[in-house]
This record gives sequence, structure tokens and C-alpha cells, in this order.
Amino acid sequence: MLDNAIQTLKENEKPIVHSDRGAHYRWPGWITKMEQAGLIRSMSKKGCTPDNSACEGFFGRLKNEMFYLQDWSNTTIEQFIEKLDTYIHWYNEKRIKLSLGGMSPLQYRQSLGIDT
Repeated sequence: MLDNAIQTLKENEKPIVHSDRGAHYRWPGWITKMEQAGLIRSMSKKGCTPDNSACEGFFGRLKNEMFYLQDWSNTTIEQFIEKLDTYIHWYNEKRIKLSLGGMSPLQYRQSLGIDT
């Protein structure tokens, strides 16, 4: 994922990559790739679960709204990826959130003038 993300960066783009304190984000290979790409590492404080709450909330909703509703026993990896991609597009572009004023995340970002 990191390699693919780095390949999409434009010259002089150096985003901050925020993560939890998982072992894979402390792995020397990850750190080396980050440094070679000139990316800025940012990590949650130890034991600070609010830092992860938005992401954890999304994954909880994904499981409840998409994953648990299906029988996946005869599903290929390709079919799963397609269903997951469809869900994520729906979530970002169509699903309204009261906390965003009844807008989808895409509509909310557009209302703020943020390019998507």
C-alpha cells in the first residue's frame, strides 16, 4: 500500500502519514521507505484510542452494513474486492451522515471547497 501511494505522489508532495503504533508502522522497512520518499511520520500516542476513533468507527459501520449481512463462503477474492469497492464508493458518495449536516462525505468536502 505504501509503495503504491508513493508512486501516485506528484513532485514535491510530502504528505503526513498518520498511523497507530502497530508493529508494521514501526518496522525498519516501513521507516526506511517513509524516509526515502521524504514522507512525514505521525503516530498516535500510546494508549490514546480517540486518535483512532474515526477509522475504527468506519470499520465498525463497514462490518455492520456490508460484511455481516453476507454469506461470503462462495465468494472469490475478486468478488469480495468488488463488493468492498462498491461499498466504499457508496459510503463516500451517497450515504448521508447527520453529523455532516445530512450530506455524504463527498458532498461535505465539496461544500468546504476541498478538491476530491
